[in-house]
Amino acid sequence: MLPPGIADKIRLIEIHSKKQVHDVFSGAYKSVFKGRGIEFSEVREYLPGDDVRLIDWNVTARMGRPFIKLFQEERQLTVMLMVDLSGSGLFGSAKISKNELACQVGAVFAFSALRNSDKVGMILFTDHVEKYVVPAKGNSHALSLIRDVLMFRPEGRNTDISGAFRWFSKVQKKPAVVIILSDFLDSGYEKNLRLMNQRHDVVAIKIHDPRERSFPSLGLIRLEDAETGEISLLNTSDPGFRKEFAKKTEETELKWQETMKRARVDFVSLSTDEDYIPKLAAFFKRRALSMKQ
Repeated sequence: MLPPGIADKIRLIEIHSKKQVHDVFSGAYKSVFKGRGIEFSEVREYLPGDDVRLIDWNVTARMGRPFIKLFQEERQLTVMLMVDLSGSGLFGSAKISKNELACQVGAVFAFSALRNSDKVGMILFTDHVEKYVVPAKGNSHALSLIRDVLMFRPEGRNTDISGAFRWFSKVQKKPAVVIILSDFLDSGYEKNLRLMNQRHDVVAIKIHDPRERSFPSLGLIRLEDAETGEISLLNTSDPGFRKEFAKKTEETELKWQETMKRARVDFVSLSTDEDYIPKLAAFFKRRALSMKQ
């Protein structure tokens, strides 16, 4: 049984996501996430005019007459959502938390994939992998992914992105599209990110909240770190503090972007107080253009 309100929330996310997939992302997804190329299909007897370079010499030798190999585009993809459920994801100063925004964005990718007959799986992680959902198709499968992000109660509070990457590399041998939904409040994962992107098509979606970048003037406040439990006393009325805080958060954002660029990972940053659709649509457009160059 679902807790009161959860079923309605899942239904609203489904309706909204499907509408965006139909209205905004129907063609964009297929253009920015390609199949793995060409795969062998079958052989047939050689006909005059066929490319002799396609002759299958093993079959030709067995049959005593020439046969050629036929190939087709391998379109079907495996899309893996990697969702960070560490403690900081529960924060939200706007209408929704960071976890809820991650759920909405993940739903758009899931329904886009299913619309194109691709499989979707999911990894929920904190400082360890909490849950793994095997890639599959179907509307009920997508709804179960949404339910898991909204309802799952993780054991861990901290974040280990490198650990999640290493775990995924052991279970997913074939190339996949990997969508990482996280606030990226972690460090030391650049090497593993680069290795992941060499095998898979990795996209990083950073989820943040406006209060993580600037504080209103509220006087003295006690602030608890959701991941470490550390409590700090901050004077938010001090202009010097607010200026220094904004400076550090801007430096952190620029450092994160540089990390993504060095790893050659496409990325977009989304906030809980904004409509994510325009930014996500612009990201799809940029990625499509870059793939044509």
